[in-house]
Amino acid sequence: MNEQRIRRVLDNLEEMGLSQALICDPTSIKYLTGYYTFPHERFFALHLSPQGATLFCNKLFPDATGFADRLITFTDTDDPLPLVADVCASGEALGVDKDLPARWLLPLMQLGAARGFELASTAVDAARSAKDAEERELMRKASQLNDEAMGWLAAQVHEGVTERAIAEGLLGCYRRLGSDGYSFDPIVSFGANAADPHHEPDDTAFVPGQTVLFDVGCLWQDYCSDMTRTFFTAEPTAHQLEVYETVRRANEAAAAIVAPGVEFAQIDAAARDLITDAGYGPYFTHRLGHQIGLQAHEPGDVSGSHHEPVRPGQIFSIEPGIYLEGDIGVRIEDLCLVTEDGHEILNHYPHEATVLQV
Repeated sequence: MNEQRIRRVLDNLEEMGLSQALICDPTSIKYLTGYYTFPHERFFALHLSPQGATLFCNKLFPDATGFADRLITFTDTDDPLPLVADVCASGEALGVDKDLPARWLLPLMQLGAARGFELASTAVDAARSAKDAEERELMRKASQLNDEAMGWLAAQVHEGVTERAIAEGLLGCYRRLGSDGYSFDPIVSFGANAADPHHEPDDTAFVPGQTVLFDVGCLWQDYCSDMTRTFFTAEPTAHQLEVYETVRRANEAAAAIVAPGVEFAQIDAAARDLITDAGYGPYFTHRLGHQIGLQAHEPGDVSGSHHEPVRPGQIFSIEPGIYLEGDIGVRIEDLCLVTEDGHEILNHYPHEATVLQV
């Protein structure tokens, strides 16, 4: 059990006017207790209050002894919800997880487990958002492995190879590097396929002269990396180079202003305004980035609608793109860590336009 993290969540709950919460997201439970299991359809939850942390586990799950102040177990034929209601302070409101299914929430309401029920995921999300020193090191290592994997990917491009073949081979590369595997399914896009930001690798075969886009990430001790690079395989035309350089400058302009107190919306605008001024505004079709940690996409995006200031320890992607259907797609993505007095880019694979020798 990580008492410092639990203390941060309790402090966040107190600011929301809550003294207790029921957390059921397995990743958040792991973050707070060190215990992880995926429950499938079975009930699994952590109750937090100033009186302590109580973990509710089915006896089928791995032994959770020692991961919380109190462990309550049950079987498949038991109803766990009266056990939860007994732990809850019925005279106070209960903060609930956004992932708590209605099949559990509604019976808890009927049992009168609490005076009221309020969405309280932000108390956990805010704590997870600011990475501690240990988490920052794990994220650095995950990005280092991803940098190495990008070099492997670039070397796989040759006439006739398919997007699917490279994507499927990447898992072996990650394993050889010591990674735990993918942090998300890789994107491999040849030619005009890169104009689809979320293209799924298929049997498209590489033809020399096409651009190649890789959007990939791996896991290191459960922490995620995420990076995108776009390569040429022939000398780019003036048009292609203009698109590429616009995206590169947008990436670097956004990163340059990251520091505590700067709004997420301002970071998005730094990239978006540059792309718009270059005439490609309508073709930058997504937010600038997303937060990342134990999951590849964590709450709190980098977009024009997010006006909170960034805080030290937050890590998010900066990934501007220009997508011209039937022509070219370019995206350049790095992970950015907010430090106490500025920022640190976790990726070190070059941004410069590169022509692969294929």
